Amino acid sequence: MTEAAGPAAKRILVTGGTGLVGRAIEKVVADGEGRPDEKWIFVSSSDADLTNAAATKALFEQHKPTHVIHLAAMVGGLFKNIRYNLDFWRRNVHINDNVLHSAYEMGVQKVVSCLSTCIFPDKTTYPIDESMIHNGPPHSSNFGYSYAKRMIDVQNRGYFEQHGCRFTAVIPTNVFGPHDNFNIEDGHVLPGLIHKVYLAKQTGSALTVWGTGKPRRQFIYSLDLARLFLWVLREYDEVEPIILSVGEEEEVSIREAAEAIVEAMDFKGELLFDTTKADGQFKKTASNAKLRRYLPGFQFTPFRQ
Repeated sequence: MTEAAGPAAKRILVTGGTGLVGRAIEKVVADGEGRPDEKWIFVSSSDADLTNAAATKALFEQHKPTHVIHLAAMVGGLFKNIRYNLDFWRRNVHINDNVLHSAYEMGVQKVVSCLSTCIFPDKTTYPIDESMIHNGPPHSSNFGYSYAKRMIDVQNRGYFEQHGCRFTAVIPTNVFGPHDNFNIEDGHVLPGLIHKVYLAKQTGSALTVWGTGKPRRQFIYSLDLARLFLWVLREYDEVEPIILSVGEEEEVSIREAAEAIVEAMDFKGELLFDTTKADGQFKKTASNAKLRRYLPGFQFTPFRQ
């Protein structure tokens, strides 16, 4: 657990504080984006088992947060999701219910939870926007995780209607950056590719990308996302979620992503695609029009950079 101090009017508890997004928020706060009236508290799974209601309540009683950024979740890449849909559903439902209910019981002023674009319906029109979350079943490959994340939106609405709570959620597209999970089996696509290129360079072998390379994704750099999280925490007052993403025109294919990594890491070997492996969802293009209405001038870090 790490704390960033100050004469705190706001005590901001960040669950999942040692993950990709948590570490990015911690860096952005440390690099000058934090404010003197904010005390930031970053906790991880070693501080409390959030699947346990009593442990979650004890964590909230210990830190007495006024604000919460809820990032903690059981996460994994495509192949881990396919194997463990039930586990993803149960663990995430428990975590989310415990965190939101402890926040309500402790009188937390605002909770910002983190959803994912995989929650959107598999069969849909593009681009997806915030109004379409519940319009049909998510992709079958990760239905457990997706439905558990959707339930945060349902719960936020419930806490607002019944108790007036300002609980909201953000929906980032594919996040990448420092402190990512570079596990090839369980991680997401970019860190997995970076690890594979590293190994291919060491062994002098070809780089094999799983799938056809055709699926398309919008990637958001974790430090950009962190800056947006601070804005949502401080300024965004809707209960309805908001998509945090680069524009539709910034979408790249997995092949293009692999080629960018190959170039950045100066890999000279062959690039192969194993089409016997699943592609997952072909695309999940999200609209950032709502974000742009609020922040028309926000500058995203270009993907290749």
